[in-house]
Amino acid sequence: MKNTQKIIALILGIAISAGFTACGNTADDNNSAEITSKSVSEQTIESDDTDDLAAPNTENSRVLIAYFSVPEDVDTDGVDAVAGASVVVSDGEKLGNIEYTAKLVQQTVGGELFRIETVQDYPLDHEKLVDFAADEQNTNARPELSSHIDDLEKYDTIILGYPNWWGDMPMPVYTFLEEYDFGAKTIIPFTVHGGSGLSRTVQTISELQPEAHVSDNTLSISRNDVSGAKDEITTWAESLGIAVQ
Repeated sequence: MKNTQKIIALILGIAISAGFTACGNTADDNNSAEITSKSVSEQTIESDDTDDLAAPNTENSRVLIAYFSVPEDVDTDGVDAVAGASVVVSDGEKLGNIEYTAKLVQQTVGGELFRIETVQDYPLDHEKLVDFAADEQNTNARPELSSHIDDLEKYDTIILGYPNWWGDMPMPVYTFLEEYDFGAKTIIPFTVHGGSGLSRTVQTISELQPEAHVSDNTLSISRNDVSGAKDEITTWAESLGIAVQ
């Protein structure tokens, strides 16, 4: 009888022990499930954060159209359209190519115009201007600016226009980009060129303003085509999707 009781007790002990073991395994499985679920949730949040780095929406933007333009001193008497390498005659007014383009952009999207101007006067003769620009590049000059933005925080989007001089931005545009911290603002470049397009200027702007979003929706027009490019300029400006506040 005693032997029979010992056997029954032994069997009960084994059963109880097995039950505890099974409960322990179930708890571990649940913990693993919670950890896995948490990891997936964190990855989703990180993915959403990455989406925030995409091109910002330009709707309801506060826009500044900043440009550097040196209209050459050429005879425009009797000229209705193009008058020289860097000049357009529009409604009887002589404008630099970049100035003309900037004003068309403003007429299309609104915003405020800002002309980048220097203390140093630039030669208005074509050959002298070309040589002067080359000398500034060779010395990596930073010409002093005579015009400054009063309140950069007012703007979300900077549409930046400049001629392509010797395959690069004019040095005053370097001064302009180094004078301000554009933060996370959007910069949209456009240029008028003699055959080099934008060259590497978009990448240079990104390097000078690493926190900004530099748009790849750019405009590049040959200086020989500017006088007849009104529709092209307007269509590009409309494609930016900007609605000024």
